[in-house]
Amino acid sequence: MLNLSPGESVSYEGKEYFIKQISDLTHLVLIHPDTKALKEVAISEISGVNDFEVNPISDLALIPDAKWNEAIKRFEIIKPLLVNGRTRPMVEARANEYGFSTNSLYGWIRRYETTGKVTELLTDERADKGESKLSQQLQDLIKDVIKTEYKTRQKKSITKVHRELKIRCRELGLKAPHYNTLRAWIKKEHPKDIERLREGDKKAAEKYSPIRGEFPGAEWPFSFVQVDHTQLDIQLCDDYWRKPVGRPWITVVFDVFSRMVLGFRVGFDAPSGLVTGLAITHAAFPKEDWLAKYNVNGEWPCWGINWGAIHMDNAREFRGKLIQRACDQYNINVEWRPVARPNYGAHIERYLGTLAEELKGLSGATFSNIREKGNYDSEGNAVFTLSNIEEWLTVQIVGMYHNGIHSALGMSPLEKFRQGILGNDQHPGIGLPARIKDVRRFRLDFLPFIDRTVQRAGVSWDGVVYFADVLRRWIKAPDPQTSRSHRKFIFRRDPRDISTIWFFDPDDNEYYPIPYRNTSYPAVSVWEWKAAQARLKEERDGRQNEDEIFATIKRMREIEERAVRTTKKARRTFERKKIVSMPPVKAEEKEQLPITEETEQPKKIIKPFDDLDEML
Repeated sequence: MLNLSPGESVSYEGKEYFIKQISDLTHLVLIHPDTKALKEVAISEISGVNDFEVNPISDLALIPDAKWNEAIKRFEIIKPLLVNGRTRPMVEARANEYGFSTNSLYGWIRRYETTGKVTELLTDERADKGESKLSQQLQDLIKDVIKTEYKTRQKKSITKVHRELKIRCRELGLKAPHYNTLRAWIKKEHPKDIERLREGDKKAAEKYSPIRGEFPGAEWPFSFVQVDHTQLDIQLCDDYWRKPVGRPWITVVFDVFSRMVLGFRVGFDAPSGLVTGLAITHAAFPKEDWLAKYNVNGEWPCWGINWGAIHMDNAREFRGKLIQRACDQYNINVEWRPVARPNYGAHIERYLGTLAEELKGLSGATFSNIREKGNYDSEGNAVFTLSNIEEWLTVQIVGMYHNGIHSALGMSPLEKFRQGILGNDQHPGIGLPARIKDVRRFRLDFLPFIDRTVQRAGVSWDGVVYFADVLRRWIKAPDPQTSRSHRKFIFRRDPRDISTIWFFDPDDNEYYPIPYRNTSYPAVSVWEWKAAQARLKEERDGRQNEDEIFATIKRMREIEERAVRTTKKARRTFERKKIVSMPPVKAEEKEQLPITEETEQPKKIIKPFDDLDEML
């Protein structure tokens, strides 16, 4: 992370400076350490002094649950200490409360603050020292006793639970572990889970959920962020034929404190974990390039992931391990929206209602009900494409919504946000949030993954074969745990473009792009690929190969292009392939050699049939 607090060292025009003060939401005053010269520069023009990963980390999917949970527990212990003005008595008190040494906590704090990632708190390979001395039978017995005797509404003391453990050990002919051993195992459990099972959900929520003021956590910028989805009430048309294709979905990331829109994602894909990850990514990254893309002259000073909590839909498709672990890694505290608690999403839903009202004045608006729509022909009046509506949303958010007076705030969202960041006469600001340095890794962490062995032909995912030289040394590599099996490796991909997958090399903890083995194949989405597989399966009674599937995709695209003129569903499918908001993660392109003057123009311009004229 690139910290933007006064006193931090940064790089500007290849030279090291220190941040002296924050000018506004987009500019800083820097001071040169030797000349003491002052410069006011745009935040977008600075970078970190050492822009590299301090400690290369493993892929999140490879980290065992036990080690991950231990890292999360360590983070929860030091979290209240990650503040300015931290004192040794504060650290000592926290260490005594949880039974660790003060030096251990200082070590964790130092490691975490280098990158701001939870993986810095992972235990080393000997983290299970002590547990390994217990037999598996005894470990299972301890877990069962904790579950059945300690984590109950009877709220038994550890002494009584230890007494029960000794009785069970005697029955099984096992040597009972010491009282301190049982106490250490109980301490490994998440305190919120223990509170919930011993005291009930309400008590656990009161003790561990951040409830500050009128709305949970909404007392400063980013303290509480909401994510919600809705289908926009407007018919869009395709770029080419300008015919209606349907209504798009929008996913919005919203700051409750200031009512600022932190980011959004618009497209024809229904809400999912991937779509949510794309919206979070847009909210986390700076917007300078985004505004330049649409030539929008305005401020959108929202970036970073210093969020107190992020509130998301409780639907099953969003609660997967992928998005939860990616959020945990970057200290994004996920709180799932409680069932039958509509007030938890009221702020963002009011914004989406405001947005719906703005859309009613656009050509192609569908309105919210039939009475409002009347005889208006939404499809016949559709003129906006997906890229048009993305541009319109950007202009509306930056130019109108952020600068308009908000009735609940008594000021504009941008002004409220500015006060929360920079402070005013009554309250100090929280300062500018840190910027993400490793943009590519952040995006990859939110992509779907799979584990695969590397064979001589390469790696197969959904029937597509991929290969690159970086895989050669891993072909049929034995599993380090058991030589009877081949080692499996983590691969990630963006479903919108499966022409490249990303291989995580466990030796250097780095991702490498792996293209199709046959590079002549076109880039396709996973939805196109699976549709072609299904179609070929019907035609060939289940027999299919890679070449035939790509040939089928080509044929289906030709059919689709013809159907686009008349069929709305085909046009929507056609538009869905176009990536507008957030392009897939691409490998860095090789630098092109400069074209010399000698090769810019041929020495002789050859006209058609020159050779034929000479022969005649």
